[in-house]
Amino acid sequence: MTKNEQIIHYIKELPVGSKISVRQIAQDLEVSEGTAYKAIKDAERKELVSTIPRVGTIRIENVEKKRIDKVTFAEILNIVEGQILGGHEGIYKVVHKFVIGAMSVDEIEKYISEGDLLIVGNRDDVHKLALDKNCAVLITGGLSCKEEIKKIANEKKLPILSTSYDTFTITTMIHHAIHERLIKKEILITEDIMPAQVCYLKENDKVLEMKRYIKRTGHSRFPVVDENLCVVGIVSPRDIAGRDDAEKIKNIMTKDPITVSLNTSVAYISHIMIWEGIKMVPVTENKKLIGVITRKDVIKGLKHIRKQPHMAEPFEDMLINQSKVEETDKGIKLTGEITPMMLNDRGIASAGVLVMLMSTAGSVAIKKQKNLDSVIDSFMIYFIKPLQLENKVEIYANIINIGRKFYKVDITAYHNQEIVSKAMMSAKLLRR
Repeated sequence: MTKNEQIIHYIKELPVGSKISVRQIAQDLEVSEGTAYKAIKDAERKELVSTIPRVGTIRIENVEKKRIDKVTFAEILNIVEGQILGGHEGIYKVVHKFVIGAMSVDEIEKYISEGDLLIVGNRDDVHKLALDKNCAVLITGGLSCKEEIKKIANEKKLPILSTSYDTFTITTMIHHAIHERLIKKEILITEDIMPAQVCYLKENDKVLEMKRYIKRTGHSRFPVVDENLCVVGIVSPRDIAGRDDAEKIKNIMTKDPITVSLNTSVAYISHIMIWEGIKMVPVTENKKLIGVITRKDVIKGLKHIRKQPHMAEPFEDMLINQSKVEETDKGIKLTGEITPMMLNDRGIASAGVLVMLMSTAGSVAIKKQKNLDSVIDSFMIYFIKPLQLENKVEIYANIINIGRKFYKVDITAYHNQEIVSKAMMSAKLLRR
């Protein structure tokens, strides 16, 4: 075990809320302060510790990322641009619910319970009541609290926060922040689908070792790393075909491959895989390999996320679901009408919305025929005539050219049997 790993393990064993300093770590584990500093920064990236202004570096609980409906007191502190007056050891506990204390003490007592955050002004009796009920407190208007309250908060490890904003403003800020967070979490990202196990080869490994590795793991493509586990290439069966078993991987690998991070959206990865014609991308952090994503992982992830009941409906799907879709000999016919949400500020159908509707119709036509997802490679629109509210629209998406990887679709929009828009779309298929 390296010194860095020893320090990380030491930090993991510390109780949540413990203060951590470079000097103390260096003394306790008999390492240099430089080594201690680097390990603490690594621990911060792993979300084992966090640095809070005017408090210091604190051991925190690594809150499970999948709990998208929960926030911590630390996140609230950041949202309201506040400061912590006491109880800093509980700053990374999860907030159960928010309660606004604009009522009498007796009424407040009915609504609060353990783990809540009470939003209130400078009311000492209410502050004490909240702490007695194991609730945290957010004091509005830039006000503070008595030293006695701070002492109780420290003993109970319940945060007392303060912000300069009024109650209405901070509740609005919190609502917007949580809503945005939920939207972001609905976007499927790399870490949501990345397999736990990662198989890789080293640049000095030989072709024979790769052949053995293929048999042992069942995989055919591997990222290639250097001695520091930094990704330097990718190797596939095509690269080793006809090569001598003694030849080193670094001589035949594809160098400088495309990589993604843990926060890369899966939709972006699927586009990259199609455009670049690749079936696997390494996942890196600070250039070091931490995982791989294959085309199978992407397809499985996209299918899974569509089945989730909490998912917001994409705008394209809303447009399609408000229309009638019929299959034709050459593709599909989409029938609908111009609704208020399609209008621009001048009261006519937005050109962007109409283009989106036509391109989505093209994608649906391909999906109906091949049951495969596709990515638009090019979309050329020749003209658009204005449409008004409640105008009936018929869109014909006709597949006119089929290749092994490409589809071409002719798309025409009609109103009262008159052509109002025409486009040509080229798309690539996302194959398994």
